[in-house]
Amino acid sequence: MRRRKQTKKEPLLVSWRFLTVCGVILLAFGSLFARAAWIQVVSPDRLRMEGDMRSLRTAVTSTTRGMVMDRHGEELAVSVPVQAVWADPKQIHAELSLQKEQAWQALADVLGEPRDKLLKQVENPKRRFVYLQRQVTPAVAEYIRKLRLPGVHLRPEERRFYPTGEINAHMVGMTNIDGHGTEGIERSYNDWLTAQAGERRVRKDRMGRIIEDLGVVSEARQANNIHLSIDQRIQALAYRSLKRASEYHRATSASLVLIDVKSGEVLAMVNTPSFNPNNRGQYQSFRARNRAATDAYEPGSTLKPLIVVSALENGIVQPDSIIDTSPGWLRLGGKRVSDTRNLGPISVQMVLMRSSNMGMVRMALQETPEQLIDTLYRFGLGIDTGSGLVGESPGLVPQRRRWSDIEKATLSFGYGLTVTPLQLAQAYAVIANGGVRYPLSIIKRDQPPRGEQVIAKQHADAVLHMLEAVVGPGGTAGNGAIPGYRVGGKTGTARKAVAGGYGKDYVGLFAGVAPISNPRLAMVVVMNEPQGEQYYGGQVSAPVFAEVMSGALQLMNIRPDGAKQEQFNLVVQEANRVPHT
Repeated sequence: MRRRKQTKKEPLLVSWRFLTVCGVILLAFGSLFARAAWIQVVSPDRLRMEGDMRSLRTAVTSTTRGMVMDRHGEELAVSVPVQAVWADPKQIHAELSLQKEQAWQALADVLGEPRDKLLKQVENPKRRFVYLQRQVTPAVAEYIRKLRLPGVHLRPEERRFYPTGEINAHMVGMTNIDGHGTEGIERSYNDWLTAQAGERRVRKDRMGRIIEDLGVVSEARQANNIHLSIDQRIQALAYRSLKRASEYHRATSASLVLIDVKSGEVLAMVNTPSFNPNNRGQYQSFRARNRAATDAYEPGSTLKPLIVVSALENGIVQPDSIIDTSPGWLRLGGKRVSDTRNLGPISVQMVLMRSSNMGMVRMALQETPEQLIDTLYRFGLGIDTGSGLVGESPGLVPQRRRWSDIEKATLSFGYGLTVTPLQLAQAYAVIANGGVRYPLSIIKRDQPPRGEQVIAKQHADAVLHMLEAVVGPGGTAGNGAIPGYRVGGKTGTARKAVAGGYGKDYVGLFAGVAPISNPRLAMVVVMNEPQGEQYYGGQVSAPVFAEVMSGALQLMNIRPDGAKQEQFNLVVQEANRVPHT
């Protein structure tokens, strides 16, 4: 009887345990369900945030920097696709890729870097990004891709390329390795040339593949191209001629500026020494300076035509006036002003032809300092030319409360003030353009801007014809003559100022316009510190002017205006005698 009672109690014990286990299981499932319901329905934001942090990414669309072109569309600066080599040190150490010695040696060889240097860059496993090399060529990038080194990756980027090299280096400038302009046009118009990358929100899986496109975050803005006023054909001619002359005369530096007088556009602007913007490793700051706009010089005798204009404007002389330069010298304030010889009574035109200091002093002493300075300002000296070039110098026009006679005298033949080659070219363009001054531009203009009449047309025309006589027989600028064209110009030779006075070095200048019958071009050539026996502007700068101006006139199809009709007839007759074959 006792055994039966015990056996009856056993099923009750099993049933209680079973129910307890089932209750625990149900409670666990209930808790899980409640937690899932809480996360999914009541408070899903945190879970979504965690998921988005692991899957949502912002994809940046690629952009290309705008091109810089000359006035005819020839490319002067373009962007080419390259690759950047970067590494993830954490991934490299996690996958023990440092043990692949042969692959790392191959990577070091193709990058041209020591293997130990590369390994040192990735030795910190806490870092996630480090550049190994920027802007490698597509061929090098493909080789690195085939190495399949874990943790070593490639990313697309751009490199700026300058097809014309050192010819346009000062004008176009250059960018740094990140594509931001640092010199020239690249710097002045950096925002205009730079594109704004667009952004899209995407979802990626754990392998980095895009599985969902969620839309645009920000729209991309395309870069703009720039058409410069430069004519690359003339630019190349000018640089070749200037470089050859500066090397021959062993000049410290040299500059040339060519302006279209009808529009104020700069057609050529070159300097020596120059640099190759494609090779940043050889960059030197003194070579990168655009001396035509940044360096100011005392203009010497090239200022004399402007002083003659001032005398005409203020009624001191007339175009046919006679000026007595006797006895050929004058002492002012203890200083002696003289000509090379006594020229006696000469015309205003002869004053420029013979570059008479005495003639200039006689005119300047009859003017007030305010009249002289006002005329120089109207020509654009001492103020910005409007070109927008980086680092452009305004030059220096002196401002004094009291002027001595010697100060007015030296100003009349180009001492005591400084001008840039760009300013001097603009001043001669005013004379060539009938007294109208245009703001200069290095950007191609669709139509000429409205000019300002700064001096009377009859006075500008009178001085223009005087400048033609300077280049003609008996003048001091015979080396600036161009066969077949009527040319006007003025030489200048100024001593270089040093502490306490003037040194032994010179600056040789030539400024001129052509053709005289219908002026189109104004040019200034500056040769800084030429060495040797030849240092006068007529010897070192005038031949460069003649060569470049002749080529520019022909390239622009400007009709010759200097050949006499008799000579033309002889040429035609001679051509008719040649039998046709």
